[in-house]
Amino acid sequence: MKAKQLAAIVLIVAGTLGLIYRGFSYTRETHEAKFGAFELSISRKTRIDVPLWASVGLIVVGVGILVMRSEG
Repeated sequence: MKAKQLAAIVLIVAGTLGLIYRGFSYTRETHEAKFGAFELSISRKTRIDVPLWASVGLIVVGVGILVMRSEG
């Protein structure tokens, strides 16, 4: 499999996942303190929304690369 075909497939999969899940979330630890045997940790959950146009754009570009590759 050539690099352009692999990149196109990755773009299509990423766009499809963006349409299905509409974003992703992650947890980031912001502060941590230790007082002897006592430990305190503050974590913050952040969600990043993927715009619909970005997901559709990734799919269109991926398909475009596959179509151009098969013609040329």
